[in-house]
Amino acid sequence: MIVAGASVQGTAHLAAGQGCQDAFKAIDLGDTAVLAVSDGASSRDRSALGAHIAVDAACRLLTEDVPDAGEPPEAWTRWIAGRGQRVVEEYLRAVSGVLGTEPGVLGAEQGSADSGAAEPGALAATLTAAVVAPPWVAFVSIGDGFGTLLTRDDRCHLVLPPPSGPPVFLSSPGAALRIRTFVAWEPELGGVVLATDGCAALTLDHPSVRQLGPEAGPLPAERFFLGLAATLRQNHGDAEPLRHRLSGPEAGRTGDDLTVLCALVEGG
Repeated sequence: MIVAGASVQGTAHLAAGQGCQDAFKAIDLGDTAVLAVSDGASSRDRSALGAHIAVDAACRLLTEDVPDAGEPPEAWTRWIAGRGQRVVEEYLRAVSGVLGTEPGVLGAEQGSADSGAAEPGALAATLTAAVVAPPWVAFVSIGDGFGTLLTRDDRCHLVLPPPSGPPVFLSSPGAALRIRTFVAWEPELGGVVLATDGCAALTLDHPSVRQLGPEAGPLPAERFFLGLAATLRQNHGDAEPLRHRLSGPEAGRTGDDLTVLCALVEGG
């Protein structure tokens, strides 16, 4: 597979003297790739560390016991649901080590995700992860990241749209019950792209662009995703054009950090 990603510090963070609080990690296993992106809560001083803990935990756990491509949908669904729970547990365990607290206490108190530096909210982070094992893709998500599936005939599907409502983090109370997991089967799979919410202005279109009503929700910007896939295939995964695109004026409209990570099927 062709695996490439980039993170860029948001203009608002740069102006405020804040570092990039996004993180990403990928593991290329040849015929399978594991992708993870995380967005640290901008109001938390240690959220960048929380984001790195999140992607490390996801990539480690999502490489274990991956079902075979020939397994039935139920096997994939059970596996990713179990992995999602394990990712939350591992994140909280790692955070407890950083904070010097008991793992069972983390996330147990209402409001702990928004409390002080000695509680898990100090490392609050979202997570969007995917296991790409054609024709299967398995997703794990908590928070406002999103995922797009590409097909070999140049179609884009926003299979994991950004949720509405207040932000949710891995450190939020009840996170293990709020994490989203699901699988997609696509025999014409061409690739998967994950992004943090700072990329929405660059990578998502309002439904009115395609003469649709607002109830249709955001749509993947084909010019971005198909252009990215074509460029990465031509340059064999060199992420510099992607980093340049994320640093451009159009990408900086929200001022937030931006992260994009993708896996493209060879020959797709």
